[in-house]
Amino acid sequence: MKTVAIAGTFDSKGREYAFVKGIIEDLGLKTFTIHTGVFDPTFEPDVSNAEVANACGADIKEIAERKDRAYATEILSQGMEKLVPELYKAGKFDGIISFGGTGGTSLVTPAMRALPIGVPKLMVSTVASGNTAHYVGTSDIIMMPSVVDVSGLNSISMKIFTNAAFAMAGMVKFENNMTIQKKPLVAATMFGVTTPCVDYARMYMEKKGYEVLIFHATGTGGQSMEALIEGGFIEGVLDLTTTEWCDELVGGVLNAGPKRLEAAGKMGIPQVVSVGAVDMVNFGPRDTVPKQFEDRKFYKHNPTVTLMRTNIDENMRIGEKLAEKLNMATQDTVMMLPLKGVSMIDAKDQAFYGPEEDEALFNAIRSNVDKSIVVLEELPYHINDRDFAEAAAQRLIDMMEKHNR
Repeated sequence: MKTVAIAGTFDSKGREYAFVKGIIEDLGLKTFTIHTGVFDPTFEPDVSNAEVANACGADIKEIAERKDRAYATEILSQGMEKLVPELYKAGKFDGIISFGGTGGTSLVTPAMRALPIGVPKLMVSTVASGNTAHYVGTSDIIMMPSVVDVSGLNSISMKIFTNAAFAMAGMVKFENNMTIQKKPLVAATMFGVTTPCVDYARMYMEKKGYEVLIFHATGTGGQSMEALIEGGFIEGVLDLTTTEWCDELVGGVLNAGPKRLEAAGKMGIPQVVSVGAVDMVNFGPRDTVPKQFEDRKFYKHNPTVTLMRTNIDENMRIGEKLAEKLNMATQDTVMMLPLKGVSMIDAKDQAFYGPEEDEALFNAIRSNVDKSIVVLEELPYHINDRDFAEAAAQRLIDMMEKHNR
């Protein structure tokens, strides 16, 4: 019989959690309860708050005596982050559900993020309709708006709690028995303006027996890819769209953080990297663009996305940063430069066509890449040319085959 872990503050919200516990058990599932509150629970849990605190070397009595809510949340969330993956590995549960406001959400989502991708994780939260990036991170947590506060049982909350319990039950009870052929996994990065390139490369690699996972280079996409690489899921990386570094260095809205482009080198995974969409910085609607950029060249990608052309100085900085990151690798790293343009709109007669800007980028890479570590290949193609895409795909295949011998 499958088991659902229910994690939450059974002291302040014990009645609500007991209600959910009953629903899940009525559906024919076992429950495994984890108390994350500071004080005594209203029902006996399977894992006490003392055990949660002990997981990170803390004492629940001392936490209670401090009467510091922020401190308690921080310590107990750390304990949950350490303890919950251990409980999952021990076979204690098959999926996890929780309910809460900002505090309850902060208590449990770090533990959910620490679980493997694919493990059902559902957080019913008062903040689920806002910016959930710092709760979800690069995981597959499902966040469901609670509509009303998780406080008391009423006609609205009972319906929401019931729907959430049914959703969790469905995720843990039903399995896909379809046999999936195991293929080597390749991670690839794509943007709308590099779609032809990545589609050509994907189709080429699929014909050769590889499975290609496409990550949209919108910040979270790059972060998710890096996390999967570090998690050991990926066998080769086709990082053709490194545009997130434009936003990181210039101040756009789709940056992936300062560790982008590190994971493959760190893990020794074969990687072919290029400069897709490095001609642009991303902003929201035109009136949200910072005033210091008023005299720059813009392109309206859609009503909610405004692109700004990177200038010569920015391209030099981006090239230096890409070289710096690739120089951290120990093996199996190739940088491929498409000399006729880096995006769909960086082509002759297109809005961001900029040979001088591109050359500044290329020269910065040429000057700063460590050629004893990184193989630099320059091709007389546009990035979206089939010949460029297939050359990049075949180069990665060659490295992966060599790597796996």
